[in-house]
Amino acid sequence: GKRREARSRRGSVSMQGAVRWNPRYSNKRTRVKVPPPQPSAKAQEDQSKETMAEVHEDRRAVVQAVVVRIMKARKTIPHATLIAQVKHQLHHRFEPSTADIKKNIDVLIDKEYLERDQDHEELYHYVA
Repeated sequence: GKRREARSRRGSVSMQGAVRWNPRYSNKRTRVKVPPPQPSAKAQEDQSKETMAEVHEDRRAVVQAVVVRIMKARKTIPHATLIAQVKHQLHHRFEPSTADIKKNIDVLIDKEYLERDQDHEELYHYVA
């Protein structure tokens, strides 16, 4: 339906103004809609930061899973090819940065899922 701005005999009622309740007033046709309180800017900012942290953590896990899946299939792969394949497999979900992929490769090396080739620094080997 139509929305009307609340009006009193003195003009419109602002959202900043105080409203006093008159319990003796009664009219079956009058309806008052009170909007729900909005969360503070600080609360919204905190919730936004929390959501972004969760998204970042989820993406980190997805990138690591994709790297392991590619390495399981290929066993040995050059760095540039691995980065390109990870980006290709994830392009429909999100665009991971090369730096994020590199960090996750290093995490997987620390967890001993992958290892660097001793002779060729740009080669990775899958550790079963």
